[in-house]
Amino acid sequence: MPENTVTAPLAPMEPEDIADAFAYIRALQADDIDTACSVIEDTGMEMRRLLLDVAARIFIPITAVDDRDGEPCAHSFLAAALGRLLLEMLCDGECLANAPGIADTIVRFTENILTEDHGDVADVLRQLEAVGIEQAMEARTTDM
Repeated sequence: MPENTVTAPLAPMEPEDIADAFAYIRALQADDIDTACSVIEDTGMEMRRLLLDVAARIFIPITAVDDRDGEPCAHSFLAAALGRLLLEMLCDGECLANAPGIADTIVRFTENILTEDHGDVADVLRQLEAVGIEQAMEARTTDM
């Protein structure tokens, strides 16, 4: 597979970028269009890239599953391929490749995969944001 946005190693995100992306995602999830518009006005065209970065950081670790012995199995490869396919659809798909489409896909993935019985999606999004910011802060200190 040629290297592209989906398979290329991810550069560390800035904590502010993670906060902006999740502010947009949570605003759309809560149907708070005014806040979503305000966030997108501040970031502009950059929001699409930020959302793709966040999506990759959520989808790839969740879909990259090994079996109990630590050895990849057939299902591991299938799950990883599905995660990459989902990201490719967000990068290149006509109907999903815009900021609202990417954010909605992240929300639906969170709701259907990361919560039990479609639990508190907003809480899981806050947890994902906290982990992302923590990782960004760690990357920032190791780069210095």
